[in-house]
Amino acid sequence: MQWSVEKLLKLYRLMFLIRTFEERCLRLSYQGQIAGSIHLCVGQEAVAVGAAEALQEEDLTVTTYRGHGHVLARGVDPYRAFAEMLGRRSGLCGGKGGSMHLTAVAQGVLPPNSIVAAGLPIATGVALAQRYLRRTSVVLCTFGEGALNQGAAHEALNLAAIWDLPVIFLCENNGYAEMTPAYSMIKGESFAARVRAYGIATYEVDGMDVCAVAEGTMQAVEQARAGQGPIFIEARTYRFLGHYQADPGTAYRSAEEVQRWRARDPLKLLRARLCEQQVDTERMLTALEEEVKAYLEECERRALADPWPEAEVLTEGVYASIQA
Repeated sequence: MQWSVEKLLKLYRLMFLIRTFEERCLRLSYQGQIAGSIHLCVGQEAVAVGAAEALQEEDLTVTTYRGHGHVLARGVDPYRAFAEMLGRRSGLCGGKGGSMHLTAVAQGVLPPNSIVAAGLPIATGVALAQRYLRRTSVVLCTFGEGALNQGAAHEALNLAAIWDLPVIFLCENNGYAEMTPAYSMIKGESFAARVRAYGIATYEVDGMDVCAVAEGTMQAVEQARAGQGPIFIEARTYRFLGHYQADPGTAYRSAEEVQRWRARDPLKLLRARLCEQQVDTERMLTALEEEVKAYLEECERRALADPWPEAEVLTEGVYASIQA
């Protein structure tokens, strides 16, 4: 597939925006501005941006607690994402959801959750609803490779296959389920091979190459929209940081391994591709990066200045009420 310089610049900007957003969130967490654990996707930006590039406006995304990149890739306002991370009233969920529950239904991002593998049965149900409502939208369900050792994942895969549902199961194989090496959990070296047992078509893509992810997902989306779903994609990627903000990521993996993967940083790979296609790209990318940094700095500043939710909203949005 031929990619224009304009399209590649758009992809680069979005990946750089996600990288910078995550790095700012890490700093805010260390400063005590963000409560609780945060799970960042630094290193995995190409998966989020490439997958979103393949979707249409009516398509839906179900992601995980490491899903900030997927949320931003669907076009969600970073200011409101910062506000939610910071627990402010102006946040995507009014400050109640926080890092693990960034939701933006208007942009097709359904509520994530913190339960490993829970997104697969949810996405399967949502895909069944699309079929029932006679809609042409597909559902993108993202999760880590550790989810494939949960029973709920296999139940969902089996049901989706039986009913030929329009769902894309996108496995972000970053090599570790929290701190457990991925390939100590399975026999063999392919999670996709396990899924093929359900009669599901599978693709394996380079998760550090945004174009490879986009092309694979485009093909999968086309099949699912034509009634040939579900489709499973295994994207081989890597998280540069630890499992969460307090994990240095050094106790269970070597510095050499991290360095080897950092050499294939998705931003570096795309930058090199752009420089090959057009002269003076370095200057353009530097200007683009400065613009994104200034934009996110302003988004963060606004979010920090926003008020906290009032106590009266505590019981709003729940399915029970407290009787006097």
